[in-house]
Amino acid sequence: MHSTIWTDMFLPGLPVIEKILRAMIVYFFLVVALKLAGRRQLAQLNAFDLVVLLTISNTVQNAIIGNDNSVSGGLIGATTLIVVNYMVVRFFFEYNRRHRHAGGPGIDLIEGGRVLQDSLKKELITLDEVEEAASRQGIPSLWKVERAVMNPDGSFAFVQKKDHGEVQGYQEILSRIDHLAELVGRMQPGGGASARNA
Repeated sequence: MHSTIWTDMFLPGLPVIEKILRAMIVYFFLVVALKLAGRRQLAQLNAFDLVVLLTISNTVQNAIIGNDNSVSGGLIGATTLIVVNYMVVRFFFEYNRRHRHAGGPGIDLIEGGRVLQDSLKKELITLDEVEEAASRQGIPSLWKVERAVMNPDGSFAFVQKKDHGEVQGYQEILSRIDHLAELVGRMQPGGGASARNA
């Protein structure tokens, strides 16, 4: 009796190689499916995405474990998913790092202060999601954004518009520097006015 309980609990109902292959097949299917669904999946999850992911996890459960309710079977499946995910993440980390060094482009969402609706539609991103990402980076409104880019890893990068007063102050500083350079230039030939008086 006790031996039967221990056997049912720890002896996998399927061959180990089958459990590993099942977990790998389901994992790669979900990665490809979510990738095809758009980069927005990588950038952030909204309520609808969360519902879909929770439902998918329940749907593919039997595909991973089959008719196996043993503890060992579940641990084998979970370990396979963790190991495969680690290897995939490492691969894409190296790929993205090299891609960034090679100057991999992002997707322009806002250019010159103008929202690029075609890019939003292509990437399945709403304006509210872009605004929320800007808000998390301390930008209160998209009106203050000069340029917004979604990077290959799904993160957002924003360039704020320069404040008119800031630009005017910058121009004033440049004007004063030019004026000082002119004064210094007048003083240098022949040792300046002081040299002539001596």
